[in-house]
Amino acid sequence: MLRISNFDDWIDYFYGWQKDIGLDAPEFREYKFEAKYGQLPHNEIEFGDYKGQLRWKTVMHIPDQRIRDAAMNLIVYQGDTEFASVEQQRNLFETAPSRYDYLSLVRVMTEEMRHGWQMSHLLITQFGRSGRIEAQKLLERRAYTDDRLLGAFNESVENWLDFYTYTQFVDRDGKFQLTMLSYSAFEPLAQSMLPMLKEESFHLGTGNNGLRRIVQAGKIPTAIMQRYFNKWLPTSFDLFGTDHSSSAHWAYVWGLKGRYNEREAGPEVDKENLNDHARQLYREECVKLTELINKLIPEEQPRLRVPDIRFNRQIGRYAGQYYTVEGEQLTAQEYAAYLPTVLPTAEDKEALRSIFKEKDWIVPKKEEL
Repeated sequence: MLRISNFDDWIDYFYGWQKDIGLDAPEFREYKFEAKYGQLPHNEIEFGDYKGQLRWKTVMHIPDQRIRDAAMNLIVYQGDTEFASVEQQRNLFETAPSRYDYLSLVRVMTEEMRHGWQMSHLLITQFGRSGRIEAQKLLERRAYTDDRLLGAFNESVENWLDFYTYTQFVDRDGKFQLTMLSYSAFEPLAQSMLPMLKEESFHLGTGNNGLRRIVQAGKIPTAIMQRYFNKWLPTSFDLFGTDHSSSAHWAYVWGLKGRYNEREAGPEVDKENLNDHARQLYREECVKLTELINKLIPEEQPRLRVPDIRFNRQIGRYAGQYYTVEGEQLTAQEYAAYLPTVLPTAEDKEALRSIFKEKDWIVPKKEEL
């Protein structure tokens, strides 16, 4: 049943969602949620069949109903990830290792909520009744009951190593998605991405700095850290979508979603492999960041690595296939025995609980937020 008729109704629904998932920290109440639209570098569509024409200022300017539907679908999926991540992280406050980390978590979650608010503002102000229905649904699904639209956003974030690995890798996928949408022919969507990208950069820094601080403290074995890398990176690869995606193809043809490096990539476009193009660029970035973290690890300890892109995939050409973290193919029986050994175990979680009781498991960071 549709309960909202305008954005004010949705705002009331939003605060009801906040209460329902248990977010009552005073820092949340003090934050002023608002929709923010940035200034684009130019007004022309940058790619696709409508290249060179003016961007569409409202949904009514979009020339085809199929393009309108595709634009709304992109907004719904983006909004769903934002609210889902808040639900995934909602139980970490009591175990924050410091006031700095507590406030970092508050800021990350608050900005993710604002991003969901932004997508809902687009849906309600641009897409009529169907947009209001979808904006309401964004607040009715729950990550912790496996209702969110994408698999990574139904996974649990149980501890602070989980959180730092998540913000390093899953939020980095978010940066890629926001960047690709920032080129959109639908002007309000492109304008929405610019403030979101600025805020997202803090989330990535939180993850990267957190992992570096953990390595510098030297209390959590890198073998345990690696198993959390193995948990989050394959599902991050999945977030880029299927190979040979017709949805990605048409989103590009219609000018709704560009390549991550659209302005540098040149005119030649492989429209059949757009998702995999972004996935490969993402993996390259993750490898470089991991190599920098490895420089902080003592020589006698094992290095961290980004898993082979075929490992434990649920979407795309490698879905349901059996590969090791190093990329070696296994039989189904071998893989069933292997997989539990390279993902976080009950023993890992118990070891982390013991480590987290000490105050020196992460190097302090005193900078003001």
